[in-house]
Amino acid sequence: MVDDREDVYSKAVRAGKRTYFFDVKSTRGRDLYLTITESKKHTHEDGTATYDKHKIFLYKEDFDKFLDGLRDAFDEIDRLRANGDYGRNDEQAPRQTEGGSSPYTDVNFEDLDRKDI
Repeated sequence: MVDDREDVYSKAVRAGKRTYFFDVKSTRGRDLYLTITESKKHTHEDGTATYDKHKIFLYKEDFDKFLDGLRDAFDEIDRLRANGDYGRNDEQAPRQTEGGSSPYTDVNFEDLDRKDI
């Protein structure tokens, strides 16, 4: 039996001791899904390192609901920061996109449904 599953896209985002991996994969039936992996490095006194990994599998039927929840969460973060209730480190401040919106709310998973990816 031939395993025709494949990795379609991968993006690593380094953030201090953590790295986030966004991997788009296809099933044998050519449906797409997303895995989000958080990897956190722990360095021991002897110089060796270990990594804690946590993984989320996001399937096509959940893309829209996940994206809606993510947008809502980032909208609330933006609202709380704008009220001054919570501070923001300038290095971590989101850059404004054209039109003045936050890049957090411009996430788009529509391409995951495309068959030509």
